[in-house]
Amino acid sequence: MSEHHAGVRWTRTSADFTYDSYNRAHEVTFKDGAIRYPASAAAAFRGDADRVDPEEAFVASLSACHMLTFLAICARKRLTVDSYEDDAVGFMEKGSNGKLWVSRVELRPRIRFAPGTEPSAETIADIHHHSHEECFIANSVKTDVSVAPHP
Repeated sequence: MSEHHAGVRWTRTSADFTYDSYNRAHEVTFKDGAIRYPASAAAAFRGDADRVDPEEAFVASLSACHMLTFLAICARKRLTVDSYEDDAVGFMEKGSNGKLWVSRVELRPRIRFAPGTEPSAETIADIHHHSHEECFIANSVKTDVSVAPHP
């Protein structure tokens, strides 16, 4: 149905190449290099804390997809949203097979509706439920994704 492209560019900057010495800094590109962001491994894995790590990008991807789906559903229902913010958190844990994985992601959205648009808590919960069911990214992963809206 559609294709989505991303580039990853890394070059060794260390004199030698051992686990302790090689650089983790790299660049992720989109739109044929027109959009770039500095990336690295997570600091816990000898990466640069001032760069985006893959686990953070994964959490952001789930959060953004849920938000975009939520906004689309609200627009179709004629529920005007003024703002949507999320401080999502991903949890890396060791699985039963002994391998690390991002086992769960908590989305923590704060949504402000336009004056005169006041859906019930039940309606909002229903929209979140449908957003999760329809989110392309959530449908692509085995990580448990939950929504705990902030008041």
